[in-house]
Amino acid sequence: MSCLEDIKNSIAIAIGGFDGMHVGHQHLFSALGDNGCIVVIETGYANLTPKQERENFSHHPIVYLDLDDIRHLDGDGFVALLSEKFPKLEKIVVGYDFHFGKNRKYNFDDLKTIFSGEVVVIDEVTQNGDSVHSHKIRAKLQIGDIKGANSFLAHNYTIKGKHISGQGIGKKELVATINIETNGYLVPKEGVYATLTRIDDEEHFHPSVSFVGHRVTTDGSFAIESHILDGEVFCDKKAAISFVEFIRNNEKFDSIAELKVAIQKDIAVANKELKLLQL
Repeated sequence: MSCLEDIKNSIAIAIGGFDGMHVGHQHLFSALGDNGCIVVIETGYANLTPKQERENFSHHPIVYLDLDDIRHLDGDGFVALLSEKFPKLEKIVVGYDFHFGKNRKYNFDDLKTIFSGEVVVIDEVTQNGDSVHSHKIRAKLQIGDIKGANSFLAHNYTIKGKHISGQGIGKKELVATINIETNGYLVPKEGVYATLTRIDDEEHFHPSVSFVGHRVTTDGSFAIESHILDGEVFCDKKAAISFVEFIRNNEKFDSIAELKVAIQKDIAVANKELKLLQL
């Protein structure tokens, strides 16, 4: 069955922004059953799983609705639109804080009144007493709390980008790195990380240590670069960096020699952290 047929024959949908596809979102998806579809409301603010990146975290087909195209609709108009797109619709799944329609005037109680089928409302999802939300994941990434962010996501936070040339001194004086330029993703706090890096279209990730930030010891330029720990790898067009653990803040060193010593320490820490994952 094609994706279009899947959508047309879906009897259940989950509606939301779904940036991050985190553990809270997965609770909504689990209520869909076998014949369900995800409806993403694109607000323009998604930067954890921008655009179609969400499709890597669910087997359900996904339909994207631009908020600007539907924000003018009242409650009846919104439900009518959904019924038109999903002619066999029987169930709508939403979160406890779901609002819709013009000026976000309507909530799940209104949806239960307007929609003739079943409306399932998923309660707040928490971890250790803390509610799981995309904005909290963003906040964790911005302070370098990678483990906290990954716990909420239920996967390692990953950014993707095209391969670009570096400053030229890495391979000669420091260590060889793969440099990427990325658009649309939230970049974590400046610093050094234990990471896993996928090169081009390879299926597996290489253990790596990555730097995000301004090269304050050398030319001051901003970089996202990854050093592969299991041997030098050729990168042609693109790479994906999956963040595992924050190692240290971005620091300015008095010389290239001091920076090199720090990098060797970073490599040792990253090796240790990544080996723990394999135990």
